Parts: sequence; C-alpha cells; structure tokens
Amino acid sequence: MKCRFDGTELNQVFVDLVASPASNSYLAENELNNPETYYPLKLYVNEKNWLIQIDEYKNADEIFGEDYVYYSSYSTSWLNHAKKYVDMIVERLGLTKDSLVVEVAANDGYLLQYFSDHGVPCYGVEPSSGPADVAIEKGIKIVKDYFGENTAKKLGNEQKADLIIGNNVFAHIPDINDFLSGLKMLLNKNGVITLEFPHLMELVENNQFDTIYHEHFYYFSLIAVVEVIKAHDLEVFDVERLATHGGSLRLYIQHLNGAKKIEDSVGGLLDLEKRNGMTTLEYYTGFQGKIDAIKNESLSFLLNEKRDGKSIVGYGAAAKGNTYLNYCGIKPDLIDYVVDASPYKQGKYLPGSHIPILSEEHISKTKPDYVMIFPWNLKDEISEQLSYIREWGGKFLVAIPTIKVF
Repeated sequence: MKCRFDGTELNQVFVDLVASPASNSYLAENELNNPETYYPLKLYVNEKNWLIQIDEYKNADEIFGEDYVYYSSYSTSWLNHAKKYVDMIVERLGLTKDSLVVEVAANDGYLLQYFSDHGVPCYGVEPSSGPADVAIEKGIKIVKDYFGENTAKKLGNEQKADLIIGNNVFAHIPDINDFLSGLKMLLNKNGVITLEFPHLMELVENNQFDTIYHEHFYYFSLIAVVEVIKAHDLEVFDVERLATHGGSLRLYIQHLNGAKKIEDSVGGLLDLEKRNGMTTLEYYTGFQGKIDAIKNESLSFLLNEKRDGKSIVGYGAAAKGNTYLNYCGIKPDLIDYVVDASPYKQGKYLPGSHIPILSEEHISKTKPDYVMIFPWNLKDEISEQLSYIREWGGKFLVAIPTIKVF
C-alpha cells in the first residue's frame, strides 16, 4: 500500500473492518441469490502527514455509475444547510449575475437551485446519471463527468469560476492530486474554493466507525489537508466547524499567497488537533478497540431484546448503516426491515445483510418496539418525523457513539 498523495509506503493500520460490499450497492430481489463482491475495508496512516486512506477500492465508475442511488434532496435538514450556505456565501463574496459558481459533485441540484434563486450563474459537474438527470429537470446546467484536470481544462477555457464548491466529495476522489490540480486550474485569480467533509477528529473521538466505507478513500484532519493543498499552490484561509454528518469542516481556500487574510480559525484548529494528539501514532492505534466494543455492545443489546420478543426495525438505508450492519454481522433475524424516504431505494435490499428496504407506512402497520436510526446525525429530524411510534410505546435507538435508547 502506497499513499496516493505522496507515494509513501504505508504499513501502519488505523482500522480494519475486514471486508464488505460497497455501501451503496443495493440489491433488487432477483439479485439476492447472486454472489456479492466483498472489498477490503482497511485504513492506513501516513505517518509523514497523517493522511488516512483506504487500502483498496472499487473503480470509481462502479461506485458512481448508473445505479448510484444517493439523492441529497431527500433530507430536509441537508436542504436547509445548503440554503443557509448559499445565502451566506453570496453575501460574503459579493456574488452577482456576472459571477460564476461551479459545484463539483452537484448530485440532484440540492444546492445549485438556491444560487439560481439569487440570480447567480452556476453549473454542476456530476458523473452519476440518475442524480444528474434530476438536477437537469430542475433547470440546472450539469456537465456529466468526473472532475479532474482534463475536465477543468475544458471548462476553464470557457470561463474560470469565482466560487467552486465541493460538499462531501473531497474524500470520494481516488486521485486527490488530479482533483486539486483541476480545482486550481478552474479557479479565478481571486476566486474561492469551499470544501466540506467529515472531520477525522470527530470520527475518532465519537466512535463514528460507520462513516468508513469504500466511497470514502480519505479521512481528513486539518493537519493533513493543509499539507495536501499547499502542495498544489493553494492555501486554507478560513475554516469552520460544522455539525453536519456528525461533525464536519468547511474550508475556505484560495491561490497560495492570495489576497485574503489567513484567519485565526486556521491556526486555532491546527493547535487543537495537535493538543488532542493527532500528530502522534498513539492517537490512531487505539481506535480499533473502541469499534469492537460497539460491535459487542450492539449484538448483546439486540439479542437480548429479541429473546424478550421485541421487534426491531431500522430507519435510513444510509451508507453508514451498511458499514455498521456488515461489520457487526446483523441480518434480518435481528432487524426485520429498514424504511427509507427515497423511492429509489424502496423495494431493494441492503448489500451484505439483505435486509429489505420499505416505505415508512410499514412502521404504522407493524408497530415495532424499536426503530433503530442508522443516520444518527439526523436523529432529531427523524425522531420528530416518527414521533407517532410513542402511541404504542415504541422507542428510538442509535448505536453511535454508544447504544442509546430514547
């Protein structure tokens, strides 16, 4: 295993979740008897720059192709997050009808629709046909392609961008150097890039092992990102800590030695990460034990409740749920079914566990004793939406950072 950023040979394992199917490779009923491909799910630490990355991965075309079924617009809280960001950034950067905004991994237009509302010209780059077509139906211009140097060269010949956005895509790019070169190439002289991604410090300190899956090739601290970005003559000039996805970072990036002042937030977070031990190997080597403790705790709880005749269902056919279920070895004998708001997932089965995905109406029909929320970062939104389960004494359940009934 060699680092995809700098070629360093990697020997230090951070996490070993053995192997699982790709987390968004949902199955149709007629595929249940077919063999499934399991891929290694092991992460390594680069001790030179503390960049965490997966050892093997599926080809990107296999992950983000025709059958990719993640659509951002099915989360109300994520839409609210997107709208707040757009309102803020339009004002902060003074974007107008003469500006250009580009979103990399635009998905179904969940964010760019709000720039259109402001009258700011924009377009997205999105390789997955399903979400891209939904965005196009909303009237949003989409370039159906993977983003990198070649794509940026073509797009930059027409007009360079005043703002480039990458929300939860930076960790999904196998060739990080090609991606960053493309960003630099497409960015205006005084332009800004904002990147959002889950924060490695939150993953470790809150036991969020279920955010590890094959679509995520990297897991970032600010310490690592600053080094990676600087190698491409870019620099972080501001950083915000966000509550999304269990704790994320939003970086503000410009060309190296750009006009914008480096804010104190950057040095402040770098210092915090160092104080917490993120430049020491010990910080990373103790995480596996925490994961195994969650697995054992979860299985004990579910088995005990099942022995007592309790019924348990899941909510949210999310990628993080699939990592959790497959590592713990949980099947339909412990969790009857999972409901999901997305019609693109309903009627299918979770990869590996083969738990069926149904619509929400099944909860009212079967009246389960527990609803286990897999996208725990949305537990407040989901528990409010499903508050009617209290009528028959139903309770909610999350497993991260530890088993909690509420």
